[in-house]
Amino acid sequence: MVGCKEGAGLRRWFTLVTGLLECLCFAGAVFGWASLVFVLKTEGYFSSLCVNATKVDGTEFIDCSGQDEQFALIFTIASFMNNFLLLPNGFLFDHFGTLVSRLQAISLYSTGALLVAFSSSALPSLLFPALALISVGGILFLVTNMQIGNLFGSSRSTIITLYNGAFDSSSVLFLIIKLLFEAGVSLQASFLFLAACGILHLLRTFILLPKTQIPHPLPDNYTYGMSCGQTEKPAASDNMESDDITEEMPCQGGNNEAVEKVPTFQECFLSKFFMWHLVWLSIMQLRHYLFIGTLNPMLQRLTNGEPSLVSSYTNAFAVTQLCGVFCAPWNGLLMDRLKGKPRAPGESEKETDLRASVLSLSLTALQCVLFSICASTPFLPLQYLTFALQVLNRSFLYGGNAAFISIAFPSCHFGKLYGTIMALSALVALLQYPCFILVKGVLGGDPLYVNVSLTLLTLLAFIHPVCVYLHCRRLATQRSEPTDTPPSTLS
Repeated sequence: MVGCKEGAGLRRWFTLVTGLLECLCFAGAVFGWASLVFVLKTEGYFSSLCVNATKVDGTEFIDCSGQDEQFALIFTIASFMNNFLLLPNGFLFDHFGTLVSRLQAISLYSTGALLVAFSSSALPSLLFPALALISVGGILFLVTNMQIGNLFGSSRSTIITLYNGAFDSSSVLFLIIKLLFEAGVSLQASFLFLAACGILHLLRTFILLPKTQIPHPLPDNYTYGMSCGQTEKPAASDNMESDDITEEMPCQGGNNEAVEKVPTFQECFLSKFFMWHLVWLSIMQLRHYLFIGTLNPMLQRLTNGEPSLVSSYTNAFAVTQLCGVFCAPWNGLLMDRLKGKPRAPGESEKETDLRASVLSLSLTALQCVLFSICASTPFLPLQYLTFALQVLNRSFLYGGNAAFISIAFPSCHFGKLYGTIMALSALVALLQYPCFILVKGVLGGDPLYVNVSLTLLTLLAFIHPVCVYLHCRRLATQRSEPTDTPPSTLS
């Protein structure tokens, strides 16, 4: 047993690295949709919807807007399910723990990969459930891995954002499938391989992850997973069972319970922090989803349908997505660095965390505005900068989202709140399909007015960091005034 405890540090690092590889190679593959669309078009999926048409000047051309609408609808449904089903899955994770959630994730992901493998140009409708299942399974991989940040205390925010960056970068998986396809490897073979990788996910689930959850703060001598031939539980005190430490500790106030009552899920959900954070996330996520879902038609328009240029820019977009794993940790490092500054007298750790999040939230909103401006400019070479800003902003967005929820609300509600906010933001993201139809129909394929409108809408995201900043100032003022009631850090 002593040997097991001596290897606890190595086990934690191995868990961190394998979780990072899992997120990097599988979790967010659906967001590399533009690369897969190129392959699917080459394979003739929905090609029956392409028709001969005539321009105003009498020139004939092939109109594939019907085909593009089907691909846009598939991505809309997949991205919606990716977020919306996090609501029940978040409750599932909080109630049943890691093991049940990961078994569900592996089943969904492998089934989705098999459906793509069995699809064809004669049976393209299988793509609708397939991409949705891959999307939901992938986000569950991310949710069950983010708790690994609890093993590393002071670096928690950095690790959470690192995993979210890996999730963003995993969209390069579909680029790899595209390059393999161009090298002669069939689409079916690639997705059969992805389905077979479920065996690796199962092994990691049983060997390197707990059955329930990793608590925060971490108890002394905490162990998890398969160890020395058996599954260990965290060390328990004389008056508390082991399972109580694992499952109940995050919701208990401990020594601070007399100082601050742990808010209920309903109180967290109805707080101003949650509402404005929802606005912050929903607006920027809608901008990203519309950009990803319409990237192929946009490149077709800017390149006048030149296949080699479309392929080149699609590859460039997918490669920049790989940089997400390098961009995201900067957000966490920024927050952890600001948290490391000396506290004011009487300032709580949670208040310090909130104060550190203000700059992160503001930078993310600013990045989104710049990205949206570049995406709105119909100049082809500028899209390289658009791709870079998109991956930087998306990394900051999702990493900052998870980090803010983890520091602003009790950890026992993390799964439920994370699932709820992603589900509600998914409802907003459904607007991407009406926007696509508007561009294709009323606006004649020119997305300028929609892009300008979304750019102006993203300015609303700055309200959230302002609210957090004002709340921290109010807490600082309350500390300087004598009072019998301690200030609450939940707005």
